[in-house]
Amino acid sequence: MVAGEQRGDAILVVGPSWVGDMVMAQSLFMALKERSPDAAIDVLAPAWSKPLLARMPEVRNALSLPFGHGELGLGERRKLGKELAGGGYRQAIVLPNSLKSALVPFFAGIPRRTGWRGEMRFFLLNDIRLLDKTRYPLMIQRFVALAEPAGAVLPGRLPWPRLRTAAEDSRRAMAGLGLSGGRPVLALCPGAEFGPSKRWPERYYGEVAQVFIDAGWQVWIMGSANDRPVAEAIRSALAVDLAGHCHILAGSTTLGEAIDLLAVADCVVSNASGLMHVAAALARPLVVIYGSTSPGFTPPLTDRVEVLSIPVDCGPCFRRECPLGHHKCMTGVAPAAVVAAVHRLLPQRPETLP
Repeated sequence: MVAGEQRGDAILVVGPSWVGDMVMAQSLFMALKERSPDAAIDVLAPAWSKPLLARMPEVRNALSLPFGHGELGLGERRKLGKELAGGGYRQAIVLPNSLKSALVPFFAGIPRRTGWRGEMRFFLLNDIRLLDKTRYPLMIQRFVALAEPAGAVLPGRLPWPRLRTAAEDSRRAMAGLGLSGGRPVLALCPGAEFGPSKRWPERYYGEVAQVFIDAGWQVWIMGSANDRPVAEAIRSALAVDLAGHCHILAGSTTLGEAIDLLAVADCVVSNASGLMHVAAALARPLVVIYGSTSPGFTPPLTDRVEVLSIPVDCGPCFRRECPLGHHKCMTGVAPAAVVAAVHRLLPQRPETLP
C-alpha cells in the first residue's frame, strides 16, 4: 500500500476505448484488489463496455462516458467531474494517454491522479509516470504498473483477465438466436476493427469451417455488424448441404451475448482482435492467426492457445492495410495449419475432430 492510501478507499479508473484493451484492463483491477481487498473500483468508460465490466467481479460500478469517440465535450466533462466529486475517490488511474481522458478526474478534484505521460496533460495528473517500454513491454504490464509505485519491479506472472459468466445466460443467448447445443461448436472471429491487414482470408476460414462441419461440428461466426459481409462470404463458400450448420451471428448479438456464447464454444479461431481477448479471458481453447501485428505487445493471455504466424521480410508492419498489396503474412498461414492447431488443443476429443 503506498503512502496516503487507505484500506477501503474508492478508486476511479478511466478505461480504454477498445474491447481488447478493456479486457486486459482487468489485470489492473485484479492487481488493485490484491493490494487492497476492500478497495471499491469504479470504471469510467464508453457505454458499450458495461456488459464486459459486468463480467469482471473486481468492478463495483461501470460509469458511462456520455461522449462520442474523439469528442472533447469540455463542458460535459466538467459537469461529470463535479457529479463524481462526492464519490469518495482517493485515486484516479487514467489508462488512455489522451488529454481529454484526464479531464474528469481533474474536475472531480480526486486527490491523486495517476497515469503515463501523454498528450500535454502535465497539469491534469499529479502522479505522472514516464514509460520505460523496455521495462514494461506488454500492455498489461503498463496497466498493472499504475497500481504500483513508479518504477516498481512487477512480478514475473501477472494476473490474467478472467471473465465471469453464467451457464443460464449462455443458454438464454443460444435460445434467443435459435442455436442448438447438439454439435460441438467452433466459433470463428474473422473481423478486426484495426483494419484488413489483420484479417485472415475469408476463403481460408471457409475451408476450416467446411472441414469441421464435415466432421459433425457446427460453426458460429462472431463479430460486429461491420463483419457481416465477411461472415456471409465464409458461409457462401460452403456446400449447400453444410451451410445450415454455419450460423452468422455477426451483427446479431449484443456484446454481452457474444461473451456468453463464446463461453460455451469448444474452440475459437480468431484474428488478433477484441474477441480474441474475450475468448482468452474465458479460457476457451483458442487458435490465433497473426500477420501484420505481433503478440509481443498484446498477446492472448491464456495457456490454452496456439499462435500461428509466418516470418516475412516485410513484417510485422503494424499497418492497417498491406502496403505491398500481397498480404503474404496472412495468406501464408494455411487452413491445414489451423486444423492441426485445433487437434493439438483438443486431444481429449479425437472422435469429434476432423
